Amino acid sequence: MSGETKPLLEVDKLISSFETERGLLRAVDQVSFSVSAGKTVGIVGESGCGKSVTAMSLIRLLPQPAGKILGGHVHFKGKDLVRASDAEIHRIRGGDIGMIFQEPMSALNPVHRIGRQVSEVFRIHKKMSKKDAWDAATEMLQLVRIPAPEKRMTDYPHQLSGGMRQRIVIALALACRPSLVIADEPTTALDVTVQAQILDLMARLQDEMHMSIILITHDLGVIAETCDEVVVMYAGRVVERAGTEELFENPLHAYTRGLLASIPTLDTPSKSLLNTIPGMVAALGEHTHGCRFCQRMGRITSRGTRERPGFSEVSPGHWVETCPHCYHPSA
Repeated sequence: MSGETKPLLEVDKLISSFETERGLLRAVDQVSFSVSAGKTVGIVGESGCGKSVTAMSLIRLLPQPAGKILGGHVHFKGKDLVRASDAEIHRIRGGDIGMIFQEPMSALNPVHRIGRQVSEVFRIHKKMSKKDAWDAATEMLQLVRIPAPEKRMTDYPHQLSGGMRQRIVIALALACRPSLVIADEPTTALDVTVQAQILDLMARLQDEMHMSIILITHDLGVIAETCDEVVVMYAGRVVERAGTEELFENPLHAYTRGLLASIPTLDTPSKSLLNTIPGMVAALGEHTHGCRFCQRMGRITSRGTRERPGFSEVSPGHWVETCPHCYHPSA
């Protein structure tokens, strides 16, 4: 429709692989989704399902020389990042697209003071003088609610708590006021109280800066609280995609239903065993071409499980991998 606004980011059939002794192994297999301006899209799934590799592929940060993008498109503001030059990617990455990494201690350089690391972003992307960059970095620390920011500018990462370090990483990602922020499990290593503070901080800054967020997590509780749309990944593929409310009320894929069933509720009896999904995610080199959740469940004999299922829009905005065994239409 002509009245529809074009998404800020469009990912179309993205394929990413790693060169190994066994050849090229696909970690991301034709992943597609989009992110609209000012919205939050959550990517959820178990460890090893390809969430972080997808994020790294979007801004071409795959480990080199092993990591390779073999196909697909990543359109950001009309530009295909897969085919952009190195100079264009360096300008966009850290400038118009910010990245909040999973582990702040590995994202921050332990031998440089906080002030040097944050001010460097302004010097590289905004071409500021050393003094102006230092002042801008101090303002960023204040924006992410770090107490006594002038003092923290002279500290090293190891002198800060985990929550403080994560706020520094957020300050780095937001320094240039990007249009899109990719947050790769930004609260994984934090306790529940600090986790809530970080999520509240990100929501407040999103409103102030009118930015979009891709939130990668395995926590469906965080997804329900913060996201407008959910992308469910399994074994390198998207198996279901829908608005958050629609997905929680009407999950159609067996894997999505398994994830939701594993969440404890207020009426779950004390000390009771939580529901789990049987089996394990297959190793990267052992993925079947057909339905990979059927592979986990041991259903790999019929023709339907040897062929890759289609990915269809079964209702407006609700997409699902239509394996005959795993797709359960609502009654």
